[in-house]
Amino acid sequence: MTEQSTDVDVVVIGAGPAGENVAGRVVRGGLSCAVVEDHLAGGECSYYACIPSKALLRPMELAAEVGRVRGLRLEGPIDVPAVLAARDKAVADLDDSGQAGWITGLPATLVRGRGRVAGERLVEVTGHDGTVTRLRARHAVVLATGSVPVVPDVPGLAAARPWFSRDATTVSEVPGRLVVLGGGVVACEMAQALHALGATETTLLVRGDRLLGRMERFAGELLADSMREAGIDVRMGAKVTGVERAADGGPVTVHLAGGEQVEADELLVATGRRPATDGLGLDLDGAVEVDDSMRVPGSDWLYAVGDVNGRNLLTHMGKYQARVCGDVIAARAAGRPDDAPSLRDSADGRGAPQIVFTDPQVCAVGRTEEAARAEGFEVRVVEYDLGNVAGASLMGEGYKGRAKAVVDERRGVLLGVTFAGPAVAELLHAATIAVTAEVPLETLWHAVPAFPAVSEIWLRLLEEYGL
Repeated sequence: MTEQSTDVDVVVIGAGPAGENVAGRVVRGGLSCAVVEDHLAGGECSYYACIPSKALLRPMELAAEVGRVRGLRLEGPIDVPAVLAARDKAVADLDDSGQAGWITGLPATLVRGRGRVAGERLVEVTGHDGTVTRLRARHAVVLATGSVPVVPDVPGLAAARPWFSRDATTVSEVPGRLVVLGGGVVACEMAQALHALGATETTLLVRGDRLLGRMERFAGELLADSMREAGIDVRMGAKVTGVERAADGGPVTVHLAGGEQVEADELLVATGRRPATDGLGLDLDGAVEVDDSMRVPGSDWLYAVGDVNGRNLLTHMGKYQARVCGDVIAARAAGRPDDAPSLRDSADGRGAPQIVFTDPQVCAVGRTEEAARAEGFEVRVVEYDLGNVAGASLMGEGYKGRAKAVVDERRGVLLGVTFAGPAVAELLHAATIAVTAEVPLETLWHAVPAFPAVSEIWLRLLEEYGL
C-alpha cells in the first residue's frame, strides 16, 4: 500500500451536484480544492435519480397529454427500447468523464476513492487500488456524501433481492408485473413510469392513508385517482409482513397483514432515504447538524451540504446550500465579513420548492396548511379548481387539477402554495418568489397573469381570498 499527501485549501467529500457546486464556488473565490468521489463524478442525481427518472417519465406525460387533446392520437404503443436508449443518452451511458472533466477544468483536483475524516482538517482517501491519499485542508472540509435508500425491516426482504431506486431508473428490461413499496415521490414516479413502459400489472403498497404524505392531502388524492384510472392497483394501509422469492430466482411474493399475497416479477422498495454518513469517520447518528452557514456547530472547519445534513433531500436545495457554503468558506478564508444575507441559508426554513413529475404533476413551495398551523401561524386557506381556469380547460378534455394557497393573515403574505394538475410545474417558480420574498397579497394583486394561460390561477386564488 502506497501513501501520498497533499495540502489544499478545501477538501470536498462527494462529487455530486452539491459537492460540485461547493468546489465551483471556492475556486471562484480564489481557493484551491480537492474533490473526493468513490463512484461517479456527478452523483446520484445525474445517473440514478433526477435525470434518468425524468427521461422515463416524459413519454408517459406526453402520452397522457395527447390523450386529452381531441384530434390527436398516438401511433401505436410507446417505443420502450427508444425510451431506454434516450435515458441512456441522458445519463451518458454512466460514463462520468464529462463531469470529471468539469471538475478538473475549474481547476480542482479529483481524487478517486473512499474518503473519511481522519482528524482535524484531514481527509484520508482509500483508492480502489489500495492507494491511500491524505488530504490536509488549510481552511475547510465539506461533507457532500448524499443519501442512501432506507431498507425496511421486513422478514425475507434482503434475501428476495429487491430493487431500489437505482435498479428502477437503470432498468434494461421492464418487468410485466411490479410491486412498489412506498407512497412518496420515488414510489409514485417509478410506479407510473414503469407501468406506462410495460409493467401492466403494477401494485403500489402504501403503509399510510395517502400518497405524498408530506404534501397537501388533495394532491395525493388526485394522483391516486389518476393511477387507478390508468390501471395501477393502489392500496392504502398496506402492511407488509414478509417477502420471499422463488428458489430459481423467479417471481417474488409479498405477504400482507391479513394473509393476502401479491406476486410479481420484481419488487421495488421506495420507502425513503437517509443521510449517507457510514464510514465517514465521525461519530454520527443520523444527519450532520449544521448552522445556516452550513458549518457544523462547535467546529471552525467542518461543513456539510445536501442530503447528508438532512435539511431537504432535494438536489436543487443541496446545490443552493453548496453555493452558500462555498461562498462563506471563501469569505472566511479571506478575512472578509461572512454575515451577508447571501451567506446564510434562509430558503430551507421557508419550505423548499418541489416538483413531482407524475400525471398529474404535483408541485409545492413553503408550508402546508397543517405545518403552518402547527407552527402557530394565523392561517387562512384558499383553494380553486384548476379545471375552471380558461387556460387550463384549453389544455385538454377532462383536465383535472387544484390549487391551494396558505396565507398568513397577520402579515397578508403567502406561507405556501400547492398545485396539482397536468403541466403545472411551470407555475412553481412564481409561487417560490412570492413565498420566499414574502410579497404582500395586495402587491401580488397587481402582478397580472396573461390570458388565456394556466397562470391565471393566481387571479382566481386572489379573488377567492377577497382581493
